[in-house]
Amino acid sequence: MGPKLVAGVAALILAIPLLIGAGVASLVSSLFGSSSTSSSLTCTPDGTLPGFTAEQMGNAATIVAVGKQMGVPEQGWVVAIAASMQESQLRNVFYGDRDSLGLFQQRPSMGWGTPQQVTTPTYAATKFFEHLTATPNWQKMSINDAAQTVQGSGFPNAYAQHESKARAIVAAVSGARCQPTPATTGTGDCTTIQAATAAATTAINYACGQLGLPYVWGGNGPADGDSGFDCSGLTKAAYDAAGIALPRTAHTQYQTGPRVPDGQALLPGDLVYYYPPSKVWHVGLYIGHGKMVNAPDVGQPVRIADYRYPGDGYLGATRPAR
Repeated sequence: MGPKLVAGVAALILAIPLLIGAGVASLVSSLFGSSSTSSSLTCTPDGTLPGFTAEQMGNAATIVAVGKQMGVPEQGWVVAIAASMQESQLRNVFYGDRDSLGLFQQRPSMGWGTPQQVTTPTYAATKFFEHLTATPNWQKMSINDAAQTVQGSGFPNAYAQHESKARAIVAAVSGARCQPTPATTGTGDCTTIQAATAAATTAINYACGQLGLPYVWGGNGPADGDSGFDCSGLTKAAYDAAGIALPRTAHTQYQTGPRVPDGQALLPGDLVYYYPPSKVWHVGLYIGHGKMVNAPDVGQPVRIADYRYPGDGYLGATRPAR
């Protein structure tokens, strides 16, 4: 069966200037509410702390920016940071106890939102602050007890140990610069393709056209005389179709970049990679809504799959279509 091309539509991204401090509040307010599923912020802290990565500090800055927008006093920011430090080490993780996910390990089965929502930092922080501010007299509680009223942890005294570092983090990120991540989040399927650039749209369109073709080790696809693809053969062919030359292997594609900074939202067309960094072993093409097109392995044809799952060894992403 020959490739089936799917029509793609490129989305226009409006350029929005960076806003600082109190300006973040009006920006966030226009971006999302408590039911938001796709809007998100990318925050760049103006300070660092030893022992914390850029990803962790960026997530902390987002939490504080959301708190500012909602009119939550600084004490609430500290509560939220301490809670996230305990639950996820300020990382937007895609695994946890039972169905717990994201910065605060919120559970979709307990009504916190969909998996996509609770792994969107702006949404997760909004839900945390909604629950916190709905708690009577929360401002008179200790940081530990206020966090526990929201989280309902089986370790009710675990948050106190993070209070001093949480205060230091809040001080370091409270002046962070934040901007909206591009509105094009993708559809997560091949029926209606959305991407921020024409090149990314073309690459996704090509990859979607290969669905169902077999995995072939070293395969470069029908255009090269092969019946199918391996993972990096598919991503290279997709970007060849868009006029962007990539190296042949997953490892060299990752090394070539350009890298998507840790903690920044992925865009359709980004390439996603899996450990170990010394020898990257897999790559897929992100299409939005937590999905990628990839050629998984022998016996598994080109398909759409979740790009994150427990134990996936996710390493990071690159953005060839800048």
